[in-house]
Amino acid sequence: MNSKPPPGVSGSSSSAIAGAAGNARRWSRVAADIAQPIAALVAFVLLWELICRAFSIPAYLVPAPSAIWADTWKLIGPVWMHTLATTQTTLLGFLASLVVSLPLAVMLTASPMIANTIYPLLVLTQSIPKVALAPILVVIFGSNELPRVVVTFLVAFFPLVLSIAAGITSVPPELIELGRACKASRWRELWRIRLPYAVPFIFSGVKAAITLSVVGAVVGEFVNADKGLGYLIVTSTAFFQVPLAWGALVLLSLLGIILFQAVVIIEQVFFPWAVDADKQAV
Repeated sequence: MNSKPPPGVSGSSSSAIAGAAGNARRWSRVAADIAQPIAALVAFVLLWELICRAFSIPAYLVPAPSAIWADTWKLIGPVWMHTLATTQTTLLGFLASLVVSLPLAVMLTASPMIANTIYPLLVLTQSIPKVALAPILVVIFGSNELPRVVVTFLVAFFPLVLSIAAGITSVPPELIELGRACKASRWRELWRIRLPYAVPFIFSGVKAAITLSVVGAVVGEFVNADKGLGYLIVTSTAFFQVPLAWGALVLLSLLGIILFQAVVIIEQVFFPWAVDADKQAV
């Protein structure tokens, strides 16, 4: 088979054609990555609607998607206010976990003595059910947003600490020896070698933490809140407005997906090499 370009086509033209073909394949893959999940979601919703209609399932048990949409849209103003409240609590708790987790993970990896001292306390905080802890936090901090933020923080920070600590300690020994051969201080070793190597691990933890933050915010709103999607679920089920409760549930899912994708975009824009390393690890 002749691999030479046809007469009249220069080398630069061949490169341009190959580049255009590569771009077309790349955009085709991106379109497929977007279209396939959307098609699966649409098929799931249609199947749900058909089952509810075919078996005449009462709306107070499992409402059809059309009923969920209608009841939620009728109260779009209050629903939007509750969504913003949950988003605010989620982001505050998540940012607090992010700020605390990084230095805490560095301390855990600094020495075995510190790890043996702090690690049992971290496990203790995670072994306490957050639903049981939330009323006590209300007594301590009062009936305001702070207990919900604290619950969100407690739910989110533990996987983040573990991921960062795993990344810091998984640096190949050859890199550490190279840094010490260059007489790098402990601080430079952490800043120039360990933290860059841990970036894929950090983002894995951040992705888990941002979704858990939504869970923590809802748990806090179940116990003590006057607004938020968790509060909306509790009040709407109390008044048998089940489609509205399902609407709040769908919005919580969308909130988790949007925040997760925001973290993915931040990783791809600012740390593209970390995305490639993550794919190779998978």
